[in-house]
Amino acid sequence: MIAFLQGNEACAKGAIKAGCRFFAGYPITPSTEIAETMARELPKVNGYYIQMEDEIGSIAAVIGASWGGLKAMTATSGPGFSLMQENIGFACMTEAPCVIVNVQRGGPSTGQPTHASQGDMMQCRWGSHGDYEIIALAPSSVQEMYDFTIEAFNLSEKYRVPVFVMADEIVGHMREKVHLHDNFDIVNRELPKEKPCKKPYPFDVDVPPMPIFGEGYNVHVTGLTHDERGYPDVSPETHDKLVRRLVNKIRKNRNKIIKLEMHNIEAKTLFICYGSPSRTVKYVTNMLNKEGKDVGYIRLITVYPFPDDILKKVKAEKVIIPEMNLGQIYYEVERCCKNSDVILVDKIGGEIHKPDELMRVV
Repeated sequence: MIAFLQGNEACAKGAIKAGCRFFAGYPITPSTEIAETMARELPKVNGYYIQMEDEIGSIAAVIGASWGGLKAMTATSGPGFSLMQENIGFACMTEAPCVIVNVQRGGPSTGQPTHASQGDMMQCRWGSHGDYEIIALAPSSVQEMYDFTIEAFNLSEKYRVPVFVMADEIVGHMREKVHLHDNFDIVNRELPKEKPCKKPYPFDVDVPPMPIFGEGYNVHVTGLTHDERGYPDVSPETHDKLVRRLVNKIRKNRNKIIKLEMHNIEAKTLFICYGSPSRTVKYVTNMLNKEGKDVGYIRLITVYPFPDDILKKVKAEKVIIPEMNLGQIYYEVERCCKNSDVILVDKIGGEIHKPDELMRVV
């Protein structure tokens, strides 16, 4: 089926296609159309939509719904994303699969509600406290808002971890043709194979099966450091064992998770980009290649886990990073590409980079 949709609408369509049956959220520009679409469409598939009192309650409800057996998501923007951070850490600690869509806007504080930004990229990775790992995808088109939302649910269910779709106002509000296809597998969380019993349900493998509340399993869920039975134990040994397992289930599988789009990566001048600025990068690279200039790009589809190993192999003389912020992923690239001249092309105020701006840097 082909449709002409806004990015936020495509995101909601993708979520339902992936099996999402619970949405809790609070309206916030520029993500509100996701909530509006879910409110209209979820009841048609026997799903549940709840408008919560704020974003703290929203992410808490999503975690509860996930433990109740439903694929669950929320959508927000900068200020709401800040409010969610403590419970995002709780989702990591309790291994609650969920999807969080952040349609980024200009900040800090209330900032620019109707303008685009990529200012939440570091917060996405490090916003909660402690040691943990997440997965984050960065769409650059309306089609990818559909596709990446489905992928986010699959990754979340497979690894029992919060997964972020880090969009922005541009891709959230633009309208493009979208193929609402079925060309993907749907991943569902692994459920216990054994029947319910009175003994505590164990969390003793890298990604343990997930018992569902109300089905008779003796399962204890806590944000405290806990042993394999789920019982609180804050000893150094237990904390080390638990947190390393939570971190390593992503780190061990990073090569399976990381996705990139690459073009002419042996070029002397290389763009490294993600999200909406990738559209300008592709246009500029194509134009310059036609003129005989040696330019290529690496687009980060998966921003986290960060593709350290791949970027450390980059041999370009000049590496250019266009970001709609004053430099966030730039510092990660600079850390990896030590033998290149790494150049940040920052832009704030709500507009995407124009082709001539990037051509001048090349």
